Amino acid sequence: MKQVTQPQRRAASAEVDSLMAEERRQQILAMLQAEGRVIVGDLSQHFGVSQITIRKDLDALQERGLLQRSHGGALPASSSALFDPSLQEKQEQRAAEKQRIAAAAVKLVTDGSCVMLDSGTTTAAIAQGLRRFSSLTIITNAINIAADLGNTNFEIILTGGTLRRNSFSMVGPIAEDVLKEMHADILFLGVDAFDVESGLFTPNLLEARVNRAMIAASTRVVAVCDSTKFSRRSLSRIAPVSSLHHVITDRELPETAAESIRALNVELTLV
Repeated sequence: MKQVTQPQRRAASAEVDSLMAEERRQQILAMLQAEGRVIVGDLSQHFGVSQITIRKDLDALQERGLLQRSHGGALPASSSALFDPSLQEKQEQRAAEKQRIAAAAVKLVTDGSCVMLDSGTTTAAIAQGLRRFSSLTIITNAINIAADLGNTNFEIILTGGTLRRNSFSMVGPIAEDVLKEMHADILFLGVDAFDVESGLFTPNLLEARVNRAMIAASTRVVAVCDSTKFSRRSLSRIAPVSSLHHVITDRELPETAAESIRALNVELTLV
């Protein structure tokens, strides 16, 4: 019988470890695609390996351009500062979470009030939830939201401006000037990226300017976004987190982010 040498055993063991690591990394990518974000601690528990091992996996996948490392985990590779998915693409992402966020947001509205809605899929879900009211004034820069509520008895004010086809939103100086003449009781603001230290972000410069005008025109500002938007930055900064009164997101928000938001005296609702 042929004797297996120690170097051969080590080589075979290393090959097995490499295969196991690659299988684990493929599973990590599948989880990332399904969830929109992965967390080091969660992956460590799921696979029964150390957090150091998971970090090495994420670093290796990032080097291959398959994901983007973030604080405490990783995001899809497409989550760059310029990444700007269409409204249709966003509708397919985290739909259940958006519905829960919308339901919580609607509870903050009272009949007869003036509600401002930013463009986006979460705010579109809020718009549908507002149908239960009999009398509202709606201010929005989203032509799809204005159209969806066109058969209600609500007073609908569309800002006007230049159409961003990617998001069906109106942006530019006309929209900003109209908003300077407006006042809303509450603003529901959707964001593409939310970094507790740096602020709220969107990939479009003109959209960010309109969002700032919306904040200035509103008594109460509520950010509505799912947890995958956190610990991220995009191209255009809208405003600091301290400009918010309330944040509504899902329960997968990391506890460190939740504590940081509350430390800023911003109300936080997890659904």
